[in-house]
Amino acid sequence: MLAIKLLACYKMNNVALKEVKQHKKFKINKNKILLILIIILLILCCIITKEYIKNMIEIDKAYKQYEAQLNAIKYKEQEEEAKRLAEEEKKKKEKMPILTDIGKENIKHIYSNETKRAFLTFDDGPSTITPEILDVLKNENIKATFFVLGANVEKYPETIKRIYEEGHYIANHGYTHVYSQIYANPQSVLDEYNRCNDAVKNAINVPEYNSHLFRFPGGLVGGKYAQIKLEAKELLLQNEIVNVDWNALTGDAETNNLSIEFEMSRLQETTNGKNSVVILMHDAQAKKVTAEALPQIISTLRNQGYNFENFYKIIK
Repeated sequence: MLAIKLLACYKMNNVALKEVKQHKKFKINKNKILLILIIILLILCCIITKEYIKNMIEIDKAYKQYEAQLNAIKYKEQEEEAKRLAEEEKKKKEKMPILTDIGKENIKHIYSNETKRAFLTFDDGPSTITPEILDVLKNENIKATFFVLGANVEKYPETIKRIYEEGHYIANHGYTHVYSQIYANPQSVLDEYNRCNDAVKNAINVPEYNSHLFRFPGGLVGGKYAQIKLEAKELLLQNEIVNVDWNALTGDAETNNLSIEFEMSRLQETTNGKNSVVILMHDAQAKKVTAEALPQIISTLRNQGYNFENFYKIIK
């Protein structure tokens, strides 16, 4: 019996020993699997990290390229804007009258020149007739000089703006054209000039604009207010303002029964034998015939060998 028990005990021990060995073996295999899994995970992490870094490098590279493109576009836009502003400033300076000592001398000798030149000048505007005159001048590629009235400037600011933008010279003819008011005294003439000039500045939105050029209503010479005009001329000159009249005309202020034929006749009479002509015309409301006659006036002067100028060239 003892032997049987010992044998049974031995068998049980063997079984237990096998189970222990199997358990140890399973534990070892489990650790190996766990280690392998950890290694695989580490490899995957390395691969993912590598791809992430690679992607981030590519994204950063793409961003830098995009940023460089944006900077290039921005720089180009800034360069174009700078060019645009410079061009605007250049054009603005070209349209800004600057009275020089040479200009003052040129005005004194405006009616003398070795070659033929014609200055087309229009008084008393602007009005609804002025755009018709501007259309003709644009079509003929001629720059004229407009001696404007301040009161009319305030009525037709868009027309004044067009005159300025198309390169014509905006000169000054006072504010009211009422002789008793303008010629009350020399200071009244200067006051009328300044009031008209303020109206022009507001219309064209150029605060520093000053034409430096005045035409006395009725002309400088003679008349009831001759002495006041002469005194006003000196006062204007002290304020860097010169004046100019005319030595030729179309007669559009001489009669209420205007015709193209009459204007052409007066033009021929008053320009005959003269090299340098400052031609008096009007773009007031009642002077539609002048607008209608203008193409023929220009054609006639061209055929007679005249070149057209305005006062920008003269006063600088």
